Amino acid sequence: MAEFTMPSLGADMDEGLLQEWLVAVGDQVRKGDAIAVVETDKAAIEVECFEDGTVGRLLVEPGTRVPVGTSLAVIETGVAPALAPASAPVAVAETGTKAGVSGAPEADGRQPPAEPAPAHRPLPVGTAPPREAVVVGPLVRHLAEQKHLDLAGIRGTGRGGRVTRRDVERATVTHPRVRATPYARRLAGELHVDLAQVRGSGELGAVRAADVRTAARTGPTVLPAPGPPAAAAPPSPTRAPAAAAHAALPRPEPFRTRPATASPTSAAEDRTAAMRKAIAALMARSKREIPHYYLSTTVDLDTALTWLHTHNNACPVAERLLPAAPLLKAAALAARQVPELNGFWTDGHFEPGDGVHLGVAVSLRGGGLLTPVLHGADTLGLPALMAALKDLAVRARTGRLRGSELTGATLTVTSLGEQGVETVFGVIHPPQVALVGFGAVTDRPCAVNGLLGVRPMVTATLAADHRASDGAVGARYLTTLNRLLQHPEEL
Repeated sequence: MAEFTMPSLGADMDEGLLQEWLVAVGDQVRKGDAIAVVETDKAAIEVECFEDGTVGRLLVEPGTRVPVGTSLAVIETGVAPALAPASAPVAVAETGTKAGVSGAPEADGRQPPAEPAPAHRPLPVGTAPPREAVVVGPLVRHLAEQKHLDLAGIRGTGRGGRVTRRDVERATVTHPRVRATPYARRLAGELHVDLAQVRGSGELGAVRAADVRTAARTGPTVLPAPGPPAAAAPPSPTRAPAAAAHAALPRPEPFRTRPATASPTSAAEDRTAAMRKAIAALMARSKREIPHYYLSTTVDLDTALTWLHTHNNACPVAERLLPAAPLLKAAALAARQVPELNGFWTDGHFEPGDGVHLGVAVSLRGGGLLTPVLHGADTLGLPALMAALKDLAVRARTGRLRGSELTGATLTVTSLGEQGVETVFGVIHPPQVALVGFGAVTDRPCAVNGLLGVRPMVTATLAADHRASDGAVGARYLTTLNRLLQHPEEL
């Protein structure tokens, strides 16, 4: 048995709002599966499970704000019940709501809560196995994630019901690309709501579960159910109670995460204000507690950019590298060679990182920033690093990052080169002990073989914690960074 707790998704996070569950009691989960959506002051983030097992109990209802470390669920790590896989996806919206409150559906199975169980058990026999036991390869799964498609809703045409690439592409054509959380998609299927007609209140208009329930109540965006619409038309008194009971199930009050009256604009403004408040608190803490020292150096990028141009000419457009790739790789390798700047200041002493994990500052279109993490950046080749950077930046701006992608950074890198700024003096993210900044790459006059020439240059800066290192260490880091960028073929 293992506890799933409210994670710390940043040094400035003391509590979080459980926005929605992506699983129900009885669901089988694997390590790395997203099982809940947690809203912080900066974003709504999918949080993964760190154990293989079965969801035993859901201890906290959606819409509840709890401190970091609070137990949210219990994961049974023993052998999962044989019936659990067959019933998880289809019943997640309705069974999950009741299981989330009671925490032990089978214990209550012979009391009043037993009514939903028989009502939903027959469903998996005909419909759940194809939706739950999704047979799919990793490439097709990745393609579905890129296109924001729920694999449980795609009927596989391959051998043994396997979902193929053609199935995903067909679903892309037949289903509009709508930003929505996984639970919102599942709930929309249960309530027969067309997501394409729902106005989302999430990041960049993403549809959330509360938006789906609001749409289901208002009526115009609700699609006709596949089975009983004709029978439901006559206002027969004998059918009214059944219809009322059926309508009551999909709208459980505990699962409302936002007031239905809140407009998307005001919600977005509230999130932006909360993000600014969180950033202000963290940066103020950094300046109060960390004695910063700053160093800078000018790096000649002529060799690196020439190599980059040659490399890109030999690659397809989609695989070409941006100058950010060699800059980040050099920053990571320099941190490996100067480990005094790669780690944390905790309990009055320096603790080295277990690897080089670069936090990359990403500005958001609505204001504020997030810092997703490139784990093991020093071990990634340039193409892999470039692909990971693009993926993290896109998902950071669309609110689709996972909790593990926002934690564990041992060194942060920031760049304002796109804004035309030549020099960046950053503020260290505690408990880290250093931050690297890159300005714009510009043509500058310089001495070349004793003559005046013009070369593409970038100013690299280092903000470091004087408690963990001295200026000589910082200077060694920048010198190492410069040297690495003069040999880009070795990155």
